[in-house]
Amino acid sequence: MYLTRPFLRSLRHRNLARATFHTTSKMPANAKSKFSHLPLSTSGPIECAVSGTILLNTPYFNRGSAHSVEERHQFNLTGLLPASVQTLEQQEERAYQQYCSCHDDLAKNTFLASLKEQNLVLYFKLIQDHLKEMFSVVYTPTEGDAIQNFSRLFRRPEGCYLNISDIDRVSHDLAQWGRPEDIDYIVVTDSEEILGIGDQGVGGILISVAKLVLTTLCAGLHPNRTLPVVLDCGTDNENLLNDDLYLGLRQKRERGEKYDKFVDTFVQSARKLFPRAYIHFEDFGVANARRILEHYRPKIPCFNDDVQGTGCVTLAAIMAGVHVTKQKLKDIKMVVFGAGTAGVGIADQVRDAIAAEKGISKEEAAKQIWLIDKPGLLTTKTVLNHGQLGYAKDHSEWEGKERSLFSVVKEIHPNVLIGTSTVPRAFTEDIIKEMAKGTDRPVILPLSNPTRLHEAVPEDILKWTDGRALVATGSPFDPVKGPWGPDGKEVEIEVAECNNSVVFPGIGLGAVLSRASKVTDNMLVAAVRGVAALSPALGDDTAPLLPGVEHVRVVSVRVAREVILAAVEDGVATERDIPTDAGELDDWIREQMWDPVYRPLKKVEPEGASRAAKAELKVVGSLEKFEDKVARE
Repeated sequence: MYLTRPFLRSLRHRNLARATFHTTSKMPANAKSKFSHLPLSTSGPIECAVSGTILLNTPYFNRGSAHSVEERHQFNLTGLLPASVQTLEQQEERAYQQYCSCHDDLAKNTFLASLKEQNLVLYFKLIQDHLKEMFSVVYTPTEGDAIQNFSRLFRRPEGCYLNISDIDRVSHDLAQWGRPEDIDYIVVTDSEEILGIGDQGVGGILISVAKLVLTTLCAGLHPNRTLPVVLDCGTDNENLLNDDLYLGLRQKRERGEKYDKFVDTFVQSARKLFPRAYIHFEDFGVANARRILEHYRPKIPCFNDDVQGTGCVTLAAIMAGVHVTKQKLKDIKMVVFGAGTAGVGIADQVRDAIAAEKGISKEEAAKQIWLIDKPGLLTTKTVLNHGQLGYAKDHSEWEGKERSLFSVVKEIHPNVLIGTSTVPRAFTEDIIKEMAKGTDRPVILPLSNPTRLHEAVPEDILKWTDGRALVATGSPFDPVKGPWGPDGKEVEIEVAECNNSVVFPGIGLGAVLSRASKVTDNMLVAAVRGVAALSPALGDDTAPLLPGVEHVRVVSVRVAREVILAAVEDGVATERDIPTDAGELDDWIREQMWDPVYRPLKKVEPEGASRAAKAELKVVGSLEKFEDKVARE
């Protein structure tokens, strides 16, 4: 199922041997490449048809004190900037000092948001060069704090706010954001389940913004070609409803037919207005996330990070783990503790991979996976949602037996244990030791966020298994030392973070560049294999199961490559002239990845210039109405 066309099969196999974390450099910003003719090419100068204050107020063009003397004269900036011309590196040092002077992480998050509104290159360069340090500030957990305080910290809007009380204006409001070719990637949320902090109403716009920041940081999606959207359906968060400063609809969250109509109006409008755009659903509630994804996935290029992204990155960790233990996916017996959106999403990805490897049905593969939730092991007599149904075990086989986590582990002896329950310390010493009795190298992944909700901490898991467990977590942890080497020698074991950011940006990049008409199962499995092939643990079992975020741009090229090849194989890639040679394909991908560098500005006249050159991308009100154009002509 996975590989059918011989040339693609041989190409992938050759590529597995090339896995490396050494970045292949792009050509200089002012140089020409073989693929510089592509619309998304990042080589050579940038056309600019604006000048003066308009240029400086355009984050995509503005480079502040780094504008050269020539640019200052050419674009009428001489009286608007101090005389000294600085480098990007000098600007970055100043910005880093300002960042460090902020008194807490939320203040740092606010500082970065302000910088983003001024200078996109400097913003992304600063974060890219300090990614390990700043990742938790631009994303979880600090972004969660910013979302909770959205109405109190609000300064200026970013993104598209659609509300369920004004459905008739959805298409109109979306249409203001550009022409059909202007938008590549849309992140949309209804804000019901934000980053483990629940319903955040209109503040969820910031999760859409943050996800798009990650797509640029991690995979080079062009930041002026993305669109964050929030679907304001009201909120059931009483704190927000009682807050006089709350900026969203002050009503209980709408559900049912009106909600479905709202979502569908958005999707249909987005597809009509931006037919080349990839739609990323984010942080929808458990009752809607999978349902919406399954409804639209056969029809449009869409993705849900909570359902598919978490499943993909977890499967990559599992694949690396079974490789280290010299097993196969077909050998997996997996228990998932916490059968919500993330837990079932992980189960689905693992089930599909087992089915593909063994050549069996998904129903048969599901027999190797056990889901446990609040009622205990899910059986045919448990009240189940649609996503859980396929994993329910026959009640008669468990009648009279305990269905607790410990009892299930003791009964089936799994070799993989996943935690998505948000129940702190649920993986007790007894449970871990019981699991370790049945398998030499158990794969144990406590993934609940934030850290205080982890089912177990790596130090305990490794201590209870004498260093034998292969561990990855949902949040970063320090390496663990213990006497687990030869003859009791102390070794240090690095713990992988199951961070969706090593997979979802690359999937999006591959789908955008190939202009995939939909995202197939094959494309997701290909993405997983791309990440797993770069696992540091493949060469050293004390290394992490997954590459870290510091390597994510390299990982994203690999993921995008595998996704594009799978899209071609499945017949859903609509872009023409996609290279089939491995080296050329990687160059083709890298050429279209946006980098935070100052490319030369090329002055062009406004007449006949592109919307990008006229600083009109993502500027509502910049589209000339047809009737106005006719009248002018």
